[in-house]
Amino acid sequence: MKDHILRASAADNEIRAFAISGKNLIEKAKGYHNLTPLASAALGRSLLGASMMGVMMKGEDDRLTLIFKGDGPINGVTVCADSKGIVKGYVGNPYVNMELNYLNKLDVGGAIGYGTLTVIKDLGLKEPYTSTINLTTSEVAEDLTYYFATSEQTPSAVALGVLVDTDCSIKQAGGFIIQLMPNASEKTIDILEENLKNITSITALLEEGLTTKDILNKVLENLNPVILDTINVDFVCDCSKERIENAIAAIGKNDLEEMINENKEVEVSCHFCNKKYTLSVDELKNLLNNK
Repeated sequence: MKDHILRASAADNEIRAFAISGKNLIEKAKGYHNLTPLASAALGRSLLGASMMGVMMKGEDDRLTLIFKGDGPINGVTVCADSKGIVKGYVGNPYVNMELNYLNKLDVGGAIGYGTLTVIKDLGLKEPYTSTINLTTSEVAEDLTYYFATSEQTPSAVALGVLVDTDCSIKQAGGFIIQLMPNASEKTIDILEENLKNITSITALLEEGLTTKDILNKVLENLNPVILDTINVDFVCDCSKERIENAIAAIGKNDLEEMINENKEVEVSCHFCNKKYTLSVDELKNLLNNK
């Protein structure tokens, strides 16, 4: 089945919910960046969360960026999503490796380290909306939960999981975001809290063979969940030579002249997909002339 997000409501619109299945898109990211299992887990969780947050935006051209900046050896995680759930992302150090944590799991929190999460939403206004919070556990899901509570004042439950197989392939990947609306009753809150207590881990549920619909039904049991739509998601990089040229054109005139004076073609790699672009000296001169 294709990677997808299920969007749902429950308890007569007192709750909105999202569940994602994203094994293939993370496998794609792993292939682009040659990620270690630990880097796959860190980037994968971030991509899953960003994809669900992306479809929360209403405008067709809205864009979301999450930047996890910590003092850990992964040297940061950056992911972008649009309102259709399409994502891309990269880590500073794709070869990061650490001992398993005290739970005998990949130590994503240790890899990211202490630092901040910055959320940038480009909603087509003059200035993008930007919010920065301190990371709590650096395990991604808990940090997004904290972001929703503090920056958007929306009580939320976020679960994200990436299970890497012994051959380093992505075995399972998925997650959910459950949010209480302002009109949520105490009864609804109590039922939801009780349901969440019975959730072990998202990858354990996926390993049991549960689908995104099954997971939502489990989390929203006794709350009359209604599936609203299904959105196909993917890892897609929209880089192009034109974008690379625009980025180079934006650097200082002196720097551009210095590149031209070296009389060598310039090779530039896209951070998000590692695709390489080559610009000749003549192309660099055209960029300088157009400044």
